[in-house]
Amino acid sequence: MGSKPCFIDKPVVPGDVVLDLSSMANQTIKLGGGLQQDHDAVTVVKAGILRFSKPNKYWIESSHKRYIPTVGDAVLGIVVDKRADSFYVDIKGPMMAFLPVLAFEGGTRRNIPKFEVGTLIYTRIVKANPGINPELSCMDVSGKAAEFGPLKMAICLNHQLVVTNAAELTNMSSS
Repeated sequence: MGSKPCFIDKPVVPGDVVLDLSSMANQTIKLGGGLQQDHDAVTVVKAGILRFSKPNKYWIESSHKRYIPTVGDAVLGIVVDKRADSFYVDIKGPMMAFLPVLAFEGGTRRNIPKFEVGTLIYTRIVKANPGINPELSCMDVSGKAAEFGPLKMAICLNHQLVVTNAAELTNMSSS
């Protein structure tokens, strides 16, 4: 591979070998985030773009963003805890969201929904402030259930989102 790999400024994925250290004897190499040394090879551990700066610093530039709850967002969540007056729901945000038992169409103290831990729920965010658990509702703005509520016969898969520039994808597919 020579002293400067052909992967510079190109998309890379975990498992790609981007540097052969045996061909770079007596050079100091600095590895940044997303790269890992394995004997005489440097491999990618996080998808993104391989970057380089002199004198021999390499890192992966990626765009792994986390979800920040916003009022009005429709979200999928998983019930993680039940309380007398609310459910705690994991919406993959910085904090657990809470879903009051009265936040359902026709919800009363006598008509409380019974969700088990692990139930997948489609909800809407009605309150979201930094540092405070977001509040959810299973009603639309008119107070109707619409499509919100527990999902039956559903599977939820977790994955990490990697945002890649469309031009970079085009370059990758043409090489």
